[in-house]
Amino acid sequence: MGAVALLFVTVLILPEVSAASGDVEPSSSLFMFLCTLLVFMMAPAIALFYGGMLRKQSMTSMMAQCIGVMAVVGIMWWAVGYSLALTEGNLLFGGLGSAFGSGLSFFDGDGSSIPTYQFMMFQGTFAIVTSCIVFGATAERVRYPAILLFLAAWSILVYAPMAHMVWGGGLISGYLNEIGLYNQDFAGGTAVHICSGISGVAAAMAIGRRSNRISKGRTHNVPLMFIGCFLLWVGWFGFNCGSEMEFDGIVILVAVNTFVASCASTVVWIVIQYLHVGRVNVTGLCAGVLAGLVGITPGCGFVEPTSAVIIGSVAAAVCYFGIIFMRSRTGIDDALDVMGVHGLGGIWGAIAVGIFSVQAFGWEGVGGLVESEPMMLVGMVVSVLITIAYCFVVSFVLMKVVNAVLKAVTGKGAALTENEQMVGADTVEHGEPSYTM
Repeated sequence: MGAVALLFVTVLILPEVSAASGDVEPSSSLFMFLCTLLVFMMAPAIALFYGGMLRKQSMTSMMAQCIGVMAVVGIMWWAVGYSLALTEGNLLFGGLGSAFGSGLSFFDGDGSSIPTYQFMMFQGTFAIVTSCIVFGATAERVRYPAILLFLAAWSILVYAPMAHMVWGGGLISGYLNEIGLYNQDFAGGTAVHICSGISGVAAAMAIGRRSNRISKGRTHNVPLMFIGCFLLWVGWFGFNCGSEMEFDGIVILVAVNTFVASCASTVVWIVIQYLHVGRVNVTGLCAGVLAGLVGITPGCGFVEPTSAVIIGSVAAAVCYFGIIFMRSRTGIDDALDVMGVHGLGGIWGAIAVGIFSVQAFGWEGVGGLVESEPMMLVGMVVSVLITIAYCFVVSFVLMKVVNAVLKAVTGKGAALTENEQMVGADTVEHGEPSYTM
């Protein structure tokens, strides 16, 4: 009801109100406020989604990690993350001119249709959601202080540089485009999904596998998982549409592409799973929804709806068989298939931009292979490789450092012992099981 009321005010009332500053548009500002709330909602939705998919002994742990990460990354973003990510700087980092909100305005957009402080807050929700995606890979065996320390540092050393490279005029969006390796990422295929997927895998490898005595792959609460997935599906419209930063026709294109891609991926997942195992479960359906959402994210503002259907359909196949490959062939204990869905789905989505991007919506009129322009595809492949290499190396080293620091300070590493894993993080780490029966 609140969302409907905000939309009503945005569309019917605020366009008649003059802006407080010459460039700020009240309708766009309120639209972005709604999108910020939707993206912020995605973080607790991840906790419900992840927690429902795990053992009942891990539900509290997922909620605690979510709340802690939201708070820690949120304050880090305001303090230095935003400035390092989205202000002018070098190829990897921005400057510190906007640290602690310095120079930001509640009223002026500095050439944008929304206030600069509002832009900081919207982008901050992206940093929070991306960080929350990561801890799904290390679920059920990481200590609470370890994941908070890791993601606090990760938000500055991995996410902020990636956001700067992709959206802040750094290595990818600046230098590569200047030398003709054209690339574009509308809402975070590289900076969010590939980054979180690769970082999750690196952290999981650094911390080690879960005990073989733990029953893996068991969804303990399907309704909670479904609610989390549904909230993510709804929130994704704020995630993608808000990346336009104003309320215009491109927002409608993005909404349509997000809608049809996720629907197409779910249908294709149903067909694949039924043909493969003879049944379709809700866990699979939720993964099918997310596959299409991840796949369309980088290109949602650059492609036609017909292409979005293709992107979503292929994303379902890529993620379905990617999950199987990650589980059976790699030996990596990615607890909640973060790499299989976000990593591989993001890689396909980024490559799809190079294939299906059209000049009418693309970066300075540069299209993709569908318009016989190969350099966008080449540029997207290069940006994917840069993202994979940077995020993996820094995340792996960072988790090893956190493990060493905790051992030196507390005598315990970043990982729970086998017996602690058997009891469950809810009791061992938080003393508060989610269920009393």
